[in-house]
Amino acid sequence: MIKYTSMLEKIKETASFIKSKIEVVPNFAIILGTGLGELVHEISDKKEIPYDIIPNFPLSTVEGHSGKLIFGQLGGKPVLAMQGRFHYYEGYNMQEVTFPIRVFQALGIQYLFVSNAAGGMNGSFDIGDIMLIDDHINTFPEHPLRGKNYRELGTRFPDMSNAYDKKLRLLAMEIAKENNIKLQHGVYVGTQGPTFETPSEYNWFRIIGGDAVGMSTVPEVIVANHAKMKVLAFSIITDLGVIGKIVEVTHEDVQEAAKIAQPKMAYIMQEVIKRIN
Repeated sequence: MIKYTSMLEKIKETASFIKSKIEVVPNFAIILGTGLGELVHEISDKKEIPYDIIPNFPLSTVEGHSGKLIFGQLGGKPVLAMQGRFHYYEGYNMQEVTFPIRVFQALGIQYLFVSNAAGGMNGSFDIGDIMLIDDHINTFPEHPLRGKNYRELGTRFPDMSNAYDKKLRLLAMEIAKENNIKLQHGVYVGTQGPTFETPSEYNWFRIIGGDAVGMSTVPEVIVANHAKMKVLAFSIITDLGVIGKIVEVTHEDVQEAAKIAQPKMAYIMQEVIKRIN
């Protein structure tokens, strides 16, 4: 487990290792969620770094999360992509779940793009829709900023009023419109998992303002905001939590639905990166 007393040293050690393996430190990092790992095929001039050789890095234990850090070019610019993320339900604490974000911060990365597979509670959503995340609701039982705050990492009480950068969201919406890509938008509810939601839980999450629900993203986005990174995030709607449309769902179903939608999401991400000066 990562202890706060040695956390800064571990962050520096890991960042130094990654820096030694890549030609140039990119401004962009991407976290690829369930079934979305194939986005790496869009990355050119790839260099792969398996998680198990990166000092202090946790290991992904979930099917559909490969466990590699990919360096290469996307949208004509250098990027670092995580093919496989870490989840609270795997048994990691929140400092471990968000450790890669701290390493990105130490590398000087300014933009974090996040993707996930999610259940849709909004009645206008269909399976395979892409939802641009406008905001989130955090229901995780542990907060990633709980504990001693280090000034080197960020302020004690970070503002979250623009957690998902408005300018990046407007750019993504513009790109989707230009290319006739259906882009939903809404509020993502983060839960600890690993169970999928009961019908009553879906209903409750909808009542409190959620449009989609999943088991990731929120911890990474909180830490990215603490680190003053600009965040853009998407959910691919892989199942429906709408009363009357709820059916039994498996992890394999989620992976398949995510694969179908990911080329459109990949295109939007590429274009956003291309257009950022």
